[in-house]
Amino acid sequence: MRGLTLHRRAIHAVLAMFALVGAFVLMTAPAARAGENTFVEVTPNSAQAGTRLTVRANCDNANNQQATVHSDAFGRVVLRPEGGFLTGAVTIPGNKQAGDYPVDLRCANGNTASAMLTVLNMAQPSKGPATGGGGTAGDRGAGSLLLVGGLTVVAVVAGLGVFGGNRRRTRPGS
Repeated sequence: MRGLTLHRRAIHAVLAMFALVGAFVLMTAPAARAGENTFVEVTPNSAQAGTRLTVRANCDNANNQQATVHSDAFGRVVLRPEGGFLTGAVTIPGNKQAGDYPVDLRCANGNTASAMLTVLNMAQPSKGPATGGGGTAGDRGAGSLLLVGGLTVVAVVAGLGVFGGNRRRTRPGS
């Protein structure tokens, strides 16, 4: 019985500890102010050089005024109010170096936000690989020899069929 009492005391002590830690966390957390909601999004956030991007932002209570976005990846873009947000579009220059570029938002009300854009600059192949061996391959190789050999066999078989069909059949004893 004594073990059960100790067990209950241990559970109560652990619960009290969780309550104290929870109260401390709640008391030290900064109070959230209503309306603080400033952000910027870039879609896609990882794109090939030469790709067109969409930029969407929220400037708290100033979404009815224009804002600007700047990045070394594409320069300066003006965002305009649309559907409750600020939006704009921009194209990454085709010769932009690959890397991570910050995208910085500056709102009319002074709020700022930032996002990261990853620019990819992978070389694009100009044509398919020359694997060869197919019927449309440009080199005269084994494919051409097989084609000529096959046509020869068909011609020989057809000739034997014609020759064998024209032969008279003779019956023994006639």
